[in-house]
Amino acid sequence: MRAATQRDRGSAERPVDPGRFLTREADPEEPAAGRGAVDFPVAVVLPAGGSGERTGLSTPKQFCTFLTRPLISYTIQAFERVPWIERIVVVVAKESHSLMTDIVEKFNHAKVKIVHGGSTRHRSIFCGLQAFAETDESLLHKPKVVIIHDAVRPFVEEDFLHKITMAAKEQGASGAMRPLVSTVIATTSEGYLDHSLERAKYRASEMPQGFLYDIIYQAYQRCSESDFEFGTECLHLALHYCGTNAKLIEGPPTLWKVTYKRDLAAAEAVVKETLSQTACVMTEECAESLDLSHKLLKKLSAEDMLVDVIPNPKGVKGVSLTSNRNFIHISVNSSKLAQIAEMVMVLEETNHALLYPVVIVWVLLTVSEQSALSQRCEAASAIMDLARASEQKNILLYGVQINHSKVPEQWERSVTKLSQLAAALIRDRNPILTGQILQA
Repeated sequence: MRAATQRDRGSAERPVDPGRFLTREADPEEPAAGRGAVDFPVAVVLPAGGSGERTGLSTPKQFCTFLTRPLISYTIQAFERVPWIERIVVVVAKESHSLMTDIVEKFNHAKVKIVHGGSTRHRSIFCGLQAFAETDESLLHKPKVVIIHDAVRPFVEEDFLHKITMAAKEQGASGAMRPLVSTVIATTSEGYLDHSLERAKYRASEMPQGFLYDIIYQAYQRCSESDFEFGTECLHLALHYCGTNAKLIEGPPTLWKVTYKRDLAAAEAVVKETLSQTACVMTEECAESLDLSHKLLKKLSAEDMLVDVIPNPKGVKGVSLTSNRNFIHISVNSSKLAQIAEMVMVLEETNHALLYPVVIVWVLLTVSEQSALSQRCEAASAIMDLARASEQKNILLYGVQINHSKVPEQWERSVTKLSQLAAALIRDRNPILTGQILQA
């Protein structure tokens, strides 16, 4: 049975985490409170044909890579993990088709169909919508609701997608909005202030936006050349050509868009921070191991980490993978890596490490001073090969040896050092240290 956890203490005292999207995977055994079932087909169109000129990079921003994954792969995964979304149409420039195909295959994006876009944003979105209206053998099932989203907004959560989808079904169109953070001004042709708008009366239009498919497709069929060439707002098209007034829903701060080069660094920082905030401590049911695990719980929780302690787990299959991305496995007087190898195998089979790297910290707890050195040598030779193989699967394996002491002050110092090492390994994800046995 699971021991007391930091999660069980409630979330009221923790701030809203803008990166929590990484741990918001759907749990089929846990119905979402307050959410109605989506019992109609839903699809997504991701326009991704932009050149990303404002980033100043030679590679379009949607294909820029951080933490070994291109930005667009993070966005696709945010939608693919939502079980009621059936299909994701990614619209790319013709010259990017091969690159996008490689991304889909490498990261096993099973719900994606790639189509070629047009010369402008609206033309590309229309190309994406037409993928559901073609008459050839590649016909896609026409959705009831289609969500249009930017490929460079990777931090979208299922709860908000549900709100957008249900509002679109009921109203015909829906969209995200955010409060303005700056005052909007109008200037004269000479560059002087003309007037300013009252900020409280206005909102910033954001993505995602949802539509009944028939409404938005009809709106695009009626578009003028000027709309296709200069327009950017899909909600305006639905209103202007179909008389459908969108329901606007205030979205979370995580809807920000990667626009400039510095935004890529910010996106990486959000992912890294989130990845470093959970840990599952798996331990054997002996006194020394349980004592160590609960001391780790206390110390890591003080570092604002969410920690589970699971005594004597029956392999990683008995652990909730939806809420854990990092594992601390305590072995007592044993340098055998069988359980760690099993963890690696299960993580690979479940694609748990496919998009985001997983950290495993193998803690070798020795309660006999005589065997400490021999076990360290044996472990050092065994862990390196497994770590090399694991790294190819996006799993980072580290080792830490800690010697149990009956002297309370010495034992406390060792546990403190172990917690600091584990937190640093999880936070920094340094590939140079994989396969090594560090000393706590």
